Order: sequence, then C-alpha cells, then structure tokens
Amino acid sequence: VFSEDLHASLYFVNASLQEVVFASTTGTLVPCPAAGIPPVTLRWYLATGEEIYDVPGIRHVHPNGTLQIFPFPPSSFNNLIHDNTYYCTAENPSGKIRSQDVHIKAVLREPYTVRVEDQKAMRGNVAVFKCIIPSSVEAYISVVSWEKDTVSLVS
Repeated sequence: VFSEDLHASLYFVNASLQEVVFASTTGTLVPCPAAGIPPVTLRWYLATGEEIYDVPGIRHVHPNGTLQIFPFPPSSFNNLIHDNTYYCTAENPSGKIRSQDVHIKAVLREPYTVRVEDQKAMRGNVAVFKCIIPSSVEAYISVVSWEKDTVSLVS
C-alpha cells in the first residue's frame, strides 16, 4: 500500500435516487450521487451506455456533475431526453464507479378533462359509472369524490 493510496477514495453520497418525476413547466436538477478524494470527474450516460451531450436550452451537465433538464412546452417533448433512464459515473485515480439507473420522466403540464362514461340501466337496476382520466395524467390523479349537480355524493 502506497501512502498516497490512504488519502484516495471514491464513494456514493446518496445512492437511493431511482426516479425523478418533474413538471415540464419547471424542469429539474439531478445531482450525480458520487464523490471522492481527490476530486472526481462526473459524467452522465443514457442506460444504453451512450454518453450524453449538452443540448442548448434543453439539457446541460454542469461542471459539478448536476444534470439539468430545462422547462419546455409540450410540443418539445422528446422521449430520449424527457422520459429516459440515465446513470452517472465518477472517476479519479482511485478508480471508477457507476451509479444505479435513474429514470427521469417529465409530466406535461397541459389542460385535460375528466369525464364520466355514459351508462344505460333499466329502472331499478344498478348502473356502474367510471371516471375517465386521460392516460397522460392518470398516474398522477386519484378520484376522491363524486358530485351530482355540484352536490358531493358519498365516496
């Protein structure tokens, strides 16, 4: 063991980050969860192993290793950038480590309408109504009550 090896390290600061969901109107900052002594070089990759590059005004990797995805209008949604799996690496003379995969997903902020599916039932029988939520937002919406003519019905 060389004496300089006693002062070198490479480690994860917070390796629990597995998913980042953000609004398209706000963008997001995702830190690379690694550090080390001497200072590390941090890089981001797609899950396919392809190193990512800056896309001006859309995606940027800061010198401190933070991945930034900028706010964007729904018309600029791109699966490769806004709904993909990434990972980062940290490298210094001690070696190189790879973070676990982090799924980054943008939620588009756009108007949507929740509606009730029409049903037919004979008088005296039971009718089952279903709340129709657009698939683009259904993972983020939960039905908490029903109303008839602005009067709440029992949940």
